[in-house]
Parts: sequence; C-alpha cells; structure tokens
Amino acid sequence: MEEILKVIIENLVDNKEAISIETTNKDENTIVFKVKVAKDEMGRIIGKQGKIAHSIRAIMRAAASRENKRVEVEFVDD
Repeated sequence: MEEILKVIIENLVDNKEAISIETTNKDENTIVFKVKVAKDEMGRIIGKQGKIAHSIRAIMRAAASRENKRVEVEFVDD
C-alpha cells in the first residue's frame, strides 16, 4: 500500500527527493502513514479546502479494504 501512496504523492510534487513516508502500525488492523514533503509543496498535497488530501485518503481506504485493513494518512508539516 505504501507504493500506491508514494506514486500518488510523486505525481503531485516537483521535488520528489523531499518525499518521506513513515509507516507505523496503530494496532493489528490499522496502518498509519505519515507523509512529509517539501514545505513549499504541502499546499499541492492538501489542495483547496483539503480536497486532494481527502481524495488521497479515500483511495488509500479503498486499497486497504481489499486487505481487510484500516488506514490513516497524516500529512506532517515540519
């Protein structure tokens, strides 16, 4: 699932080297992805009124449901 998220994020930003995705398990059925990108590109990931961020989370929930998992995507700003 991390690969799906990485492909989505890479296609939204210009500075692909600044992408960092940290994966942790909240519990046995929940995976948490913490996404960091360059500070000036955070707006591209979130989008107007959070629409892109909401869409990314929806795609990841759909991918996780195929594996009977739950997923949370957090966008971390340093």
